[in-house]
Amino acid sequence: MTRRRTALLVAAGVAVAALAVGSDAAAGGPVVGHLVTGSTPHATGAAHRPSDARTGAHDAANPSTAGRTGHGAAATGTKVDGTSRARHAESATAPAAGGVAEAGRQQSVTRHVDYAGSPTTRFSYPGADYVKVHFSRLLVRPGDWVTVSDESGKQSYSYRGDPRLLSLPKDSPSTVSGQDGFWAMSITGDTAIVTLHKTLPGPSLGKLGVDVDRVAHGFTAAERADRAHRERLAEGGRRPESVCGSDDAQDAVCYKTSHPVEYQHSLPVARLLINGTTLCTAWRVTADDRMLTNHHCLGDQADTSNTEVWFNYQCTSCGGSEVAPVTKVPADKLLRTDETLDYTLFSVSDFASIKHFGYLGLDIRKPRAGEQVYIPQHPEGDPTKLAIASDGENGSTCRIDDATIDGYASNSDTGYRCDTAPGASGSPVIARRTNRVIALHHLGGCPNSGVRIDLIYPQIKSLL
Repeated sequence: MTRRRTALLVAAGVAVAALAVGSDAAAGGPVVGHLVTGSTPHATGAAHRPSDARTGAHDAANPSTAGRTGHGAAATGTKVDGTSRARHAESATAPAAGGVAEAGRQQSVTRHVDYAGSPTTRFSYPGADYVKVHFSRLLVRPGDWVTVSDESGKQSYSYRGDPRLLSLPKDSPSTVSGQDGFWAMSITGDTAIVTLHKTLPGPSLGKLGVDVDRVAHGFTAAERADRAHRERLAEGGRRPESVCGSDDAQDAVCYKTSHPVEYQHSLPVARLLINGTTLCTAWRVTADDRMLTNHHCLGDQADTSNTEVWFNYQCTSCGGSEVAPVTKVPADKLLRTDETLDYTLFSVSDFASIKHFGYLGLDIRKPRAGEQVYIPQHPEGDPTKLAIASDGENGSTCRIDDATIDGYASNSDTGYRCDTAPGASGSPVIARRTNRVIALHHLGGCPNSGVRIDLIYPQIKSLL
C-alpha cells in the first residue's frame, strides 16, 4: 500500500518524574500507573480496509519550522474552527498549502423514510472505509426506533429520538455539529443502511418520519486515485519528506509476538474522525478519562463535539486487509488546549467501554539524543501502525536525533526520523527504555518532531 509522506517555549527546568504504565499488562487488559520521581533513566464486526493508498493534503509549514509540515488537521499554528474545517471537507478537491489531511468527503443528500413508504434507505460508496449519516429529523412513535447498520447487521446503532431533544439511556452515542441535527456513529465499511423499525403495523401521523440530509464517507477507490494524482501534480511529482528513506512503519500486529511490550503500548492509541472527514491520532493518558492529541487537530469545543474516537482499529494479521472490531466513542469535553505547544487534552463519552484498552504514562524529562523511541500511530488514518525500525543515519532503530529543536517555539520539540504521515498528528512518541511518552508528535520534515512532554506536563498536571 502506497503511503503519503508528510508533513511551542517554556523556559525553566521541570522536576524529573515519570508517570509509569505497567508494561506487563495483558493485551487489552487494564494497566496500572503510578507517579515516580527520581533520576533520569539511562537509556463492532470485522471490516476490510481499501487496498488503495490513503490520501490527504499536506499542511503549510509554520514559519518557525523552516519548511517542515504538520501531520493532521491544520498545522499552521492557527486555530481551525468547525465551520472552516467543514468548508475544506465539502470542497475536497486539489490539495493546497494550508490544506487539511482528509479521510473523505461530506455530501448533501435528500432521503426520507416514513411510515407509509419503504422502511429503509441505503448509502453505498464502493471502496470507502467508513460511512457516517446525518439526521436533520428523527421523530418516531413511542416504541419505534431507527437503526444505522452495515449490511450484515453486526455493526448497528439505534436511536429512538433526536439526542439533542431527548436523552434516552438505551440509545447509541452520536456526535453533533451545530444546531441542525445530529450524526449517527460511523459504520466501518462502504455501506450504511438506515432502517425504521415499527412495533405496530400501519401508518402514523404525517409529522413523523426520518430525514437524512448529509452523509460523510471515506474516499472511494476512484476518489483516492484522483486525489493522489492531483497531489503529485501540486508537488511537482515529489513527495514531502516525512517518511525518511523507505517507510519502515508496519502494522502493529506485526510486532505482537516479536515486540509484545511495544505492541501492548499501541492499544491505548486511537484514530480520530473529526467532523466526518478529518484524520488525526490521540491516546489515553492516566487511568482517568483523559486523552491527548494536537491543538491543530482539535482546537475548539465545536470540533471536539463532532469527533469520533476509534479504539482497536488495527489489522488482524500482518499486512492483511481485515480489521478487528472497532470500539467507537464520541469525544466529549475539551479540557485544555494550547496553540504554541500544540496539544489538546479532552475527555470522551462512554469511558467505561474503552477503559480496558489501558493508558500510557508520561516520561517527564528532557529527551536525550541517541535514545531509542517508537511511535504507535494512525498514518493516513490506516489501522494502527508502529514505527520502531528506521533506515536513517543512526542505524536500524528509531531514535532521537536532536534532543531539542524548534517547533512552534524555540527548543520546544525533539527530533527523530521515525516514519510518519498525515493523520499521525497527536501520536505518542514513546521512550523505549521507560515505555512512557516523551513527546507528542506533530511535525514532519526529516527530522520529524514532537512537542516535549516535559513542557506540556506543567500545563495539564492539575487535570490529570
